[in-house]
Formats: sequence, structure tokens, C-alpha cells
Amino acid sequence: MTQNMRGRSFLKESDFSPEQWLSFVELAAELKAERHAGQERQRLAGRCIALIFEKTSTRTRCAFEVAAAHQGAMTTYLDTSASQIGQKESIEDTARVLGRMYDAIEFRGDRHEDVEALAATAGVPVYNGLTNDWHPTQMLADALTIREHVAAPMAEIVSTYVGDARYNTGRSFLVSGALLGQDVRIVAPEGYQPPADVVSLAEEIAAASGARITVTDSLDAVAGSHAVSTDVWVSMGESKDVWSDRIAALLPYQVNARLMASAPDAVFMHCLPAFHDQNTSVGRDVYRDFGLAELEVTDEVFRSPASVVFDQAENRLHTIKAVMVATLS
Repeated sequence: MTQNMRGRSFLKESDFSPEQWLSFVELAAELKAERHAGQERQRLAGRCIALIFEKTSTRTRCAFEVAAAHQGAMTTYLDTSASQIGQKESIEDTARVLGRMYDAIEFRGDRHEDVEALAATAGVPVYNGLTNDWHPTQMLADALTIREHVAAPMAEIVSTYVGDARYNTGRSFLVSGALLGQDVRIVAPEGYQPPADVVSLAEEIAAASGARITVTDSLDAVAGSHAVSTDVWVSMGESKDVWSDRIAALLPYQVNARLMASAPDAVFMHCLPAFHDQNTSVGRDVYRDFGLAELEVTDEVFRSPASVVFDQAENRLHTIKAVMVATLS
């Protein structure tokens, strides 16, 4: 680990230089190898980390808790029913209290302004587990997964995101790819592409890193990809009117065997959960209301040899561990 990250918060990709961003990935690879060899050294013994979750989570919560435990730290889980955050106590006041008790704070919620406010007032490192605008811990896991499964150097990799790219995953995908110097492509219909300011930010980073940025509605851009990523189109709680419009716009961008054939050597990636069958309540509702058995990815692709989604999920653990080790040890 050549970059000094001690005491830094981890809020969004663009807070870091290309060298710093890559150093998180390299540290994660070292820590993963150490763990798998049975030689893990605890660097965070005695550390205490608060985990604030306004939104439910499987991978993010488990990755933070297990990574902390592996490294000798302890965690406290706080959700909206178990704390006063945002109800009887402001984010800023909460930050001042927790910063006096904990060595670091993780936050997963809606407003990116809230995680920024935590970092501005806590006096300890704050980690963004996901906000509506950015999902940086996922991007490190994606980068580590590509490092493991694609033989090409990072700066020569063609990484493509297909589908709804307006929000956190699509935005972070574009900026992270720019930091890594990749040929990074967003393939989405008009109205579902990242905001113009995010595209401009990625292009600015790319000018320094050597990355190539493409944002297009043409599926032809998938050709030649080393990695093809997507994310869910619908969320629980949204009105069926929203579902209908979104599915109609995005169905041509479903990741299926025909699309993957245009990049025959590509791995398939998804941050999960994925609606690839009817084994979820969302999947059953979509089938009942729209007659579709699969949404953003077909079951054939999801279960294919090209799919590395569960390696990607495991890598949430190793990359989140890297963030905590780099900023606390």
C-alpha cells in the first residue's frame, strides 16, 4: 500500500486520484490472498466501527461486519428503528456523538448530503455504503473481480454497463472506470444515461488517466467488451406505472445470450440482487403484471460460465476490508 489513506473518509470515487483508487484494489488483492492462505494479520484490533443503515442490506452489512471481525475490530449496527438519527437527532449531532465513541462510521442511506455531513463533523473516517448518488464500495469489488478474471492490463480493459445508468451504480461505474484508465462504456436509452455533470466529471478524470469514455444508446458498443455489467430496473415500493414505463424502455437492453454473443469473451457482472427468475416477490409480481420471467438479465446468462457475480459479491468483503485497513491501521 503505497498511498497514505490514514484518517481519510471514503465517500465517492472522485475524492481520490487514479493512483489512490488503484491502490485500494491492490491492497484488497493482498488481503484476500492473505486470508485465503490462512495468514491474515489483524491490523484493526481494538477498533470500533458504527454501521448506520437507513436502507436494508445483505452484502454491504455482512461485508463490513465480517471484514471488521477478521481484522479484530468490533461493530455496532444502527438502523432507523434502533437510533434517533434523523428523527430526534440531526445527522450532525449524531456524528459528533459517534465520533467520540467510534474510530469510524459507515452510512448507507438515501441522501448523499447526509454521508457528507457525517464526514464533515464526525472527526473520524466515514464510509459510504451506498447513497442515491454513489456506490463506491461496489466499484472496488467490481475492479478486483475484473483484475482476477480478465488477463488484460487494467488500462486496456473494455468495461461496459448496460441498462438504467441514471443513479448510483451507473454513475459510480463511469467514474471508477475513468479513474482506472479503462475503455468504459455506458449503453442505455436516452433518459436513462448518467447526468451530464457526471459524464463531464468522468471525461475530466479520463483526460488525466488515459481512459476512454463512451455514453450511447447503441447496443453495438457492447462489442469487444471484457466485462458486461448491469443492475436492477425496478425497486419495491415504486408504483406499477413507473415499472411499466421503465420496463418498456429498458427491455431492449436486457443482458441475454444474444447481447453477450457480441462480446463472446466477456464476463458478466451484477452487483445483486438480480431479477433473473421468479424466486423473489419482485420477480413474481413482474411475471404476474407484465408476463416477463426475467428482467435485466436472463437466467441463462446469470447462471452461465461467463457469470462471475458471486466472486463479485465475495469481493465486497475484501475491498471493504481494504478501505478500513487503509484508513484506520
